[in-house]
Amino acid sequence: MSEVIGVKFRCSGRLYYFGPAGGTYERGDQVIVETARGREMGRVVAGNREVDDEELVLPLKEVIRRATDEDIANAASYKEKEADAFRRCKEKIRERGLEMKLVEAEYTFDGSKVIFYFTADGRVDFRELVKDLASMFRTRIELRQIGVRDETMIRGGIGCCGRCLCCSGYLNDFVSVSIKMAKEQNLSLNPTKISGVCGRLMCCLKYEEDTYEFLNSQLPRVGESVTDRFEGLKGTVTELNILRQKVKVRVELSEDETEIREYDAADLRFRRRGGAMPEAEPTDGTDAELAELEAMEEADEQESASEEEETGRRRRNRRDRRGRGRGDNQKNAGAAGEPAGTGPEQGRSEDGEHEGGRRPKRNSRRERPDADRSDRHEKAESGDGSRRERTGGGENGRHGKAENGENNRHDRTEGEHEEKHRHRGFRRRNNKKSNSSDNGQ
Repeated sequence: MSEVIGVKFRCSGRLYYFGPAGGTYERGDQVIVETARGREMGRVVAGNREVDDEELVLPLKEVIRRATDEDIANAASYKEKEADAFRRCKEKIRERGLEMKLVEAEYTFDGSKVIFYFTADGRVDFRELVKDLASMFRTRIELRQIGVRDETMIRGGIGCCGRCLCCSGYLNDFVSVSIKMAKEQNLSLNPTKISGVCGRLMCCLKYEEDTYEFLNSQLPRVGESVTDRFEGLKGTVTELNILRQKVKVRVELSEDETEIREYDAADLRFRRRGGAMPEAEPTDGTDAELAELEAMEEADEQESASEEEETGRRRRNRRDRRGRGRGDNQKNAGAAGEPAGTGPEQGRSEDGEHEGGRRPKRNSRRERPDADRSDRHEKAESGDGSRRERTGGGENGRHGKAENGENNRHDRTEGEHEEKHRHRGFRRRNNKKSNSSDNGQ
C-alpha cells in the first residue's frame, strides 16, 4: 500500500496518481507535478488515500509543490492564447489544403510548447505546416492525431439519454465495445439507436455487460427444447425476458395442438451454458444494419491499432535518441583519452550491429572482412611455394636454416633484452619450418 493523491489535468480524461511528498491535499487543490511533457499544473480530485501497489505505475512521482497565485495567473494567460493559436493554425491548414480537422490547441504550463490536436481519416504530411507554425509562434510545436472518441471527449456534449456525455464527464479511459454486448442485452441492432455522438457504439453498453452475461447463463437459448419440471411437457423457447428471468415456450399439448406459455427459468429443465452467450437471433436488424455495425466496430479497432502504433513509434524514437546520445559520449571519450586504434569505432563491424567498441566474434569465413580473405589467400600461395621449394631441395633448405640458426644465436648473445623476445619467436618459426621439411623428406 502506498499513500497517493489523484490528479487530473482537464475536466475529463484519465486520473493520475502522485505521491503527496509528506503533504496533505484536499479535493480541488491546484498542484504542480512532473510529467512526461514537463511540469504541469493539475487539479486534485482525490485526496490522500492508500492504494495497492498493483494499481500504480512505479516508480511513483512526487508532487513538487502547491500552485501559487502566480502559477494560476500564468495558466489563465496561456489559456487565453489558445483561442488565438487555434484560429491561426486553422488558417494555415486551409492555406496548405490539408485533409485534417483541428480539434484543440493547448499550451504547456511553462509555455515552451504548443500542442495541436487534430483528426484525419489517414496519415497526413504536416511537416511544412509545422515549419509555418514554428516561425509564427517562436516555440516548439507538436501536432498530435487523435480519434473521434477523443474528439468527443474534448468537445463534450449531450447524449441521447439527456445527460452529459460519459467520456467528457467522468470516464477515465475508453473501453472496447462490440456488437456482442448489444446482442446480449437484447437491444435493437439499429445503428442510430446504439451509436453515440462520436458515431461509434455507445460506451454505456459496457456498463451492464457482466450482469447480462450472468443472467443469460441462467436462461436457455431461443429455439432450444426445454421440459416442464412439474408436468413433464416439452416445448421450444420462443422469447426471453432477461431481467425478469421469464421464458416463453411453445408447448406441444398434442399432435395438432400447441400453446405458448410463460415459465420462470427455474421451472424448466434444460442444459445450462455456464456463462456462454445465447445466440439470440435479431428480430429487427437487417443485413445492412448489421454490416454498418460491423464496419463501425472495425473502424474502432483500426483506430485503436493506429494509436498503439503511434505510441510505439514515439517510444522507438526516444530509444534511438538515447542510443545516439550514448554513442556520441563514447566517441568523445575515445577521442579525449583513448589511444588511436582502441576507440569504439575501431571494433565496429561493417554492418554496425554491435556497439561500445567490442569486436564481434567471427563464427564463419563468410562473416570475415575481405581484407582477411585476401591475406589468407596470399599466405596460402606463399605456403604452397615454400613447400614446393622444400620438397625439391631439402638439403639446401636445411643448410640455410642452420646458417640462420647460427646468426640468430650470435644476435641473441649481443642483442638487448627486448630483442631477445623477437628473435626467440623467429627461431620457433624456423624450427617449425625445419620440422615440416623433414616430414616432407
